Amino acid sequence: MVTLHPRRAAVLAFIRDRVVGHGQPPTLAEIAAACGLATRAAARKHVLALTEAGLIEVTAGQARGIRPAGLPARAALLQVPVLGRVAAGAPIGADAGLSDTLTLDPRLFSTVPDYLLRVQGDSMIEDGILDGDLVGVKRTPEARDGQTVVARLDGELTIKRLSRTAHLLRLLPRNPAYAPIHVEAGQDFAIEGVFCGLVRRG
Repeated sequence: MVTLHPRRAAVLAFIRDRVVGHGQPPTLAEIAAACGLATRAAARKHVLALTEAGLIEVTAGQARGIRPAGLPARAALLQVPVLGRVAAGAPIGADAGLSDTLTLDPRLFSTVPDYLLRVQGDSMIEDGILDGDLVGVKRTPEARDGQTVVARLDGELTIKRLSRTAHLLRLLPRNPAYAPIHVEAGQDFAIEGVFCGLVRRG
């Protein structure tokens, strides 16, 4: 069994807590701040020593590539990209740029998501989707009536509940302050994916 200096043990404990408890590995700057280290370089020194001791693993080239070695759930964790934002309200322009990557437990989702989008607005609050939430999206051009979908309407993204009949297609908010969106024949419309869960960051 490896005996660690208290400061190094604190670094290891912080890394494990962030991965297991929060679903996201820490950066060197976060390790330094949490463990009372003066610089990122000091944090790197501890990380390298823990790597050499076989206690953590580091993925080169990733700011959040630090994780405990041999963590039982490690292999099952998901690396999910965060892509832009989606409106829960009136549709807003889509920003599809990669803004972050989160390491998450797949049990958070009903289906493994392809990406996450940050919600802006409050039109889905009755379904528990709040402003600032990260919603998991499974890419698919098809969805059933009643499913919550991310849709592209006239080049903009929105998240709504799908209502589909033989002659009528609507995107329904889950907040009485908002009116349904009626999709007209010939309008630029596509389903980007279906909602499969969310992450709420404190």
